[in-house]
Amino acid sequence: MEWRLVRVLAAKEWRDRLRNRWVLAVAALFALFALAIAYFGAAQQGAVGFRSLDATLASLASLVVYLVPLIALLLGYDAVVGERERGALDLLLSMPVSRFEVLLGKYLGLGAALTGATALGFGAGLLPLASQLTVSEGWRYAAFVASAIAMGWAFLSIALLVSVLASDRVRASGVALALWFFFVLVYDLLLMGALVLSQGSMANSAFAALLMLNPADVFRLYTAGAGMGGLSAVLPPGWTTGAALPAVMLAWMALPFLFAYRRFK
Repeated sequence: MEWRLVRVLAAKEWRDRLRNRWVLAVAALFALFALAIAYFGAAQQGAVGFRSLDATLASLASLVVYLVPLIALLLGYDAVVGERERGALDLLLSMPVSRFEVLLGKYLGLGAALTGATALGFGAGLLPLASQLTVSEGWRYAAFVASAIAMGWAFLSIALLVSVLASDRVRASGVALALWFFFVLVYDLLLMGALVLSQGSMANSAFAALLMLNPADVFRLYTAGAGMGGLSAVLPPGWTTGAALPAVMLAWMALPFLFAYRRFK
């Protein structure tokens, strides 16, 4: 594999997203929400202004788990099928470049665009309040943004798989939206329903394993940690700490990409 070709393909995807103002639009959206939540999050209690980082992160996590997967899926669903419909994919594959290099270049380029938009947006959103944060709180906020980016890369990998499998852009967009609806909204309802129907007899390890089958839940567990209330009581020790959750998120990035490459090849 030639990394030079991968860098060229990734740079092309990055430039395309900059050219259509996608990165700036998403960054502005994230910055607006971050600043609004940090400054007006306690408005219902009759207070305005930055209160605490914990409250801000809790509110931001509820927003991120909806927005980032949707943006990632919409960003990547037509990465392959769109170029196939335009006829550009055949031209690209006729050049001295392997299919793995093509797919990896697209993934890295789209991931860089998603990373730049997320980091720029959330960084700019809390920049006016930086003087009120301690150094440790700044690192916690950076870790939160990094976990949001990791979840975005996981859903971007899923979107790439959809783009490879779909026969046209319309079907790809429909499947991408259906997957967002399932992972973000439906999955937890089904899981809680199964837990209620089992009357609490479901083993903690089985419940934890089912949570790992949803990258959005992996993000929730990582950002909330031991302060998850009812959920933390049924999870086995160690599932919300250490390297377990980052490893699961890395698997969510790698496995859909590998399946996509196998199909693309």
